[in-house]
Amino acid sequence: MILQLFWRSIVNFMALAPKNPTQPTNLLKMACQPARLRTSSLLLSHLFVRFLPFSFLLMATFVSWNCRGFKNKSMELRDLVNKHRPICIALQETYLKTDKHNIRHYKIFSKHHIDNRASGGVAILAASDIPSIPLTLNTNLQAVAIRIQTQSLVTVYSLYLPPSERVNQIELNNLVHRLPSPFIILGDLNGHSPFWGSSDSNARGQQIEKFLADNNLCLLNSDEKTHFHLPTRTFHSVDLAICSPPLLPYFSLTVDNDLYNSDHFPLILTDSRHNPINPFRPPKYVLNAANWQKFTSLANINSDIIKSSTIEEALNHIVNIIIEAADNSIPKTSGTRRKQNKPWWDADCQHAYKRQRKA
Repeated sequence: MILQLFWRSIVNFMALAPKNPTQPTNLLKMACQPARLRTSSLLLSHLFVRFLPFSFLLMATFVSWNCRGFKNKSMELRDLVNKHRPICIALQETYLKTDKHNIRHYKIFSKHHIDNRASGGVAILAASDIPSIPLTLNTNLQAVAIRIQTQSLVTVYSLYLPPSERVNQIELNNLVHRLPSPFIILGDLNGHSPFWGSSDSNARGQQIEKFLADNNLCLLNSDEKTHFHLPTRTFHSVDLAICSPPLLPYFSLTVDNDLYNSDHFPLILTDSRHNPINPFRPPKYVLNAANWQKFTSLANINSDIIKSSTIEEALNHIVNIIIEAADNSIPKTSGTRRKQNKPWWDADCQHAYKRQRKA
């Protein structure tokens, strides 16, 4: 009886295949039909691995950057994306008044400066093919936060503390008290301390030291400089990456050597828990280009398959048949995402860019 029910669930699944092979059918919709039996659920879970873009199973890269203006740095943001392939970009000093701005393949979560002025402000760009949700922050600080799915759910903050504003220590502590762990705080905090490479300390730096100690937090920075002060032509460390203790063994930080027309270098964080083989995402089936007639003929499943097999053996056999049929009848993407498009970029632009880098 169990085998009969199992076979019926498989037949029901295969019955969802298109009657007209020329009509595109979304296999995800087929796979997401309500499953009445545990065995059919197991089958679908096997298929999900092939038909869903689980790019969050790969190595994750995070970027933090004080861009000093989102709208006028769109080209530089595209360059950052093309170079580092981040799943998340924390931005400070965005100078935005609205959320009506975008970077291809990313969702934007932002908080604008008070009085709706185009100054200050923070934002987080999250890869659109990776699950993420915004979090509500009851704070007067310039901060925005999301939860994003990497190897596990991680809370990411983008924080900007202006050098001329007084920051309430309690409000700073509340950032980590009210939201879920593990978390990463990324931002331009404008604090100086020998702990992260400064030659001396200021009041903000001492406040951040207390914030780290009181909340048992970990600093990912070394002594690399992150800010170029143009008036004095000196380098400083004011951009920080802070995490909760469970993430410390897995995250490493480097500083990009390009200012990208800002006065801050981007921080690049890498999560070593992820598979570094593929730098972005695995190939996906192009379902709209499938040869459904060939798929139907190759996915030849009948009752003989399960007559002399255990449920697990039958399940594996059926999964292999469907996957082999899909591999031979449905084309796949290359597995890499196209670079951010800049159609106006020509040889003159490239030459000017090289001269700017040398300067």
